[in-house]
Amino acid sequence: MTVYRNLQDCQRPFTRPVITIGNFDGVHLGHQTLFAKVRERARAIAGESVVITFDPHPIKLMRPDRNLPLLTTTRQKLKLLQAVGVDHLIVHPFTREFAALSAEDFVEDYLLRRLGVHEVVVGHDYNFGRNRGGNIDLLRALGAAKGFPVHVVDAIEVNGIIVSSTLIRNLIAAGRVSEARTFLGRPYEVTGEVIYGNQRGGPLLGIPTANLRPDNDLLPLSGIYACRAAIESHSHPAVANIGTCPTFADQELSLEVHLLDFHGNLYGQSLAVEFIRRLRDEQRFPDLPSLIQQIQADIDQARQVLAQTAD
Repeated sequence: MTVYRNLQDCQRPFTRPVITIGNFDGVHLGHQTLFAKVRERARAIAGESVVITFDPHPIKLMRPDRNLPLLTTTRQKLKLLQAVGVDHLIVHPFTREFAALSAEDFVEDYLLRRLGVHEVVVGHDYNFGRNRGGNIDLLRALGAAKGFPVHVVDAIEVNGIIVSSTLIRNLIAAGRVSEARTFLGRPYEVTGEVIYGNQRGGPLLGIPTANLRPDNDLLPLSGIYACRAAIESHSHPAVANIGTCPTFADQELSLEVHLLDFHGNLYGQSLAVEFIRRLRDEQRFPDLPSLIQQIQADIDQARQVLAQTAD
């Protein structure tokens, strides 16, 4: 795959490009169906498959008041998109100037003149151009006039439920991470740098934890989770605590991860945590022995869950 960080970097027309365009937050099963269709159509016409996405997410620029929590950081999204098997990925900077471009001008200036589009594949709810003024009907009309067909992929359902980024956000916010996995096609992942915390895990409890400064907008609901934690692509079974540690009357929300059977210094390293299943609510304990006993029970339960859960 060739990655371009700007549409202006595409100096040569691609070979009969089949293009899809979108934000693709989460790169979930619905998005993956789009990419499969792009690859299929590119093979059918001996062309190249192209994905166009944007950074930052348009809502972050145009509607910051919404405080939309994205499912993926830019780095996570690019890593996921690079794994979908298309020929070219274009990550275009989303600016106010670009947002002011009309739907017609976007098609003429970028899809036709710069990229030489042969076919377009979009989702059923696709909108584009200034004030989202372009819809599928307009895109089809422009395609008919300019000579490129438009393929529309219907909503994807899993267990009778339509897959969407909004659905997945709501599930994660509610702590229903195992259900979110059903629609993402993989566990929900949070990355972050390991920083110094309150130094209680190892010295006080005998159970060392990595305190993360999360890169992600969205953390699952407070509670205890069975997880997998990866350091430099090496995955370890883990237990995570999201919350305020009520036994110690902390105020600030934190994400702490205990890697099972791991010994080493993680400070300053990047950790990727996959949330597999929520085990219980966070709770306050009357004393340290009660807390330690419960943590050991959580570790035992997490081992069982992870042993039964496929990667």
